[in-house]
Amino acid sequence: MIIREATIADIRQIQIVRNAVKENTLSNPGLVTDADCAEYLTERGKGWVCEIQDEIVGFSMVDLLDHNVWALFVTPGFDKRGIGKQLHDTMLNWYFSQTTANLWLGTAPNTRAEAFYRKAGWTEIGTHGKGEIKFEMTYDDWSRPS
Repeated sequence: MIIREATIADIRQIQIVRNAVKENTLSNPGLVTDADCAEYLTERGKGWVCEIQDEIVGFSMVDLLDHNVWALFVTPGFDKRGIGKQLHDTMLNWYFSQTTANLWLGTAPNTRAEAFYRKAGWTEIGTHGKGEIKFEMTYDDWSRPS
């Protein structure tokens, strides 16, 4: 398993992972374009991928402009191997090395993602979008030893 910075060349496989997930699915896969992915990778923030045997099986992207987690997904069948946690921790370590601004994300309630973020120390601060739970991570909470 290799965690590395995502590149433009990874977008095709990133899209495959994004559209394979069973929770937090896109109502219209066309809503997240290759151009959107490229913008988040090169202009708005940064992304990472997890490769196993040259196949991307998970990815994360963070937005430094809006201070939010834009994406964190793992291909079904590759869950419960620590991939999501490694992508999450790599992303947050980089984010908080760039800024001390609070980071937020939204995820659907009653999902494994909700449980994942709660376990990772995120604080629920309200709702976002169409009934998603809005979570926040502060620099101090992330930097505090567990």
